[in-house]
Amino acid sequence: MVIRDIIAMILILIGCFFFLTSAIGLLRFPDMFTRMHATGKCDTLAVLLVMTGLIVHHGINLDSFKLLLIVVFIYIANPTATHVLSRAAYRLGMQPWTKDKK
Repeated sequence: MVIRDIIAMILILIGCFFFLTSAIGLLRFPDMFTRMHATGKCDTLAVLLVMTGLIVHHGINLDSFKLLLIVVFIYIANPTATHVLSRAAYRLGMQPWTKDKK
């Protein structure tokens, strides 16, 4: 194996770990706002890592440039979409989860 393939494999595996973490957060957290926080952060990082691993694997060519454009778009669009959805839910009356006070 070439060192480039090893680096690509490590980046993709770390990205898969963050996808798994995001899925667990989606299933475990109590309300929409905490779920959006977990998935928004982890999915953005996971996609960036996986795409970077693919860029490293392909080397410098047109496909890598296209993947880089996708990375930039997701880096901008994903946090913005998460914020907009959370804000819309809050404005529609959905309240954040609070621990029951005794």
